Amino acid sequence: MKNTWALAAPVAAAIALTGCTAFEPYPTFPPEAQPGEPDGGPRVAICYDTFVSSLDQVQAAAQQECAANTQATAVRTDWYMQYCPLLLPARATFVCTPNK
Repeated sequence: MKNTWALAAPVAAAIALTGCTAFEPYPTFPPEAQPGEPDGGPRVAICYDTFVSSLDQVQAAAQQECAANTQATAVRTDWYMQYCPLLLPARATFVCTPNK
C-alpha cells in the first residue's frame, strides 16, 4: 500500500502541473513522404486534438518548428497511435518550403 502512494503522488503532481497544456499541439516524429506528396523541404509533424485545437493553432505550431524564411505547408493528417497519444490522436504533417 505504501508503494502505491509513492507511485501515485508523482503522477498526480505531473497531471496537476500540466493542466490545460496537456491538450495543446506539440511536435512529433514526421512520416516519410508518400508517392505523390510534395517533398520540397524538411518535414515537421504536430500532434493535436481535433476537438480542442483549431487549425490555426496547429499551423502556428508547425510554423514554429520550421526554419526561418520557410512556410509550413500542410501535406496530410493521420491517426496512428504510435506517434501521438490517445488524448491528442491526430498527427498533421507539414513540409517547410522556402519563401519566395
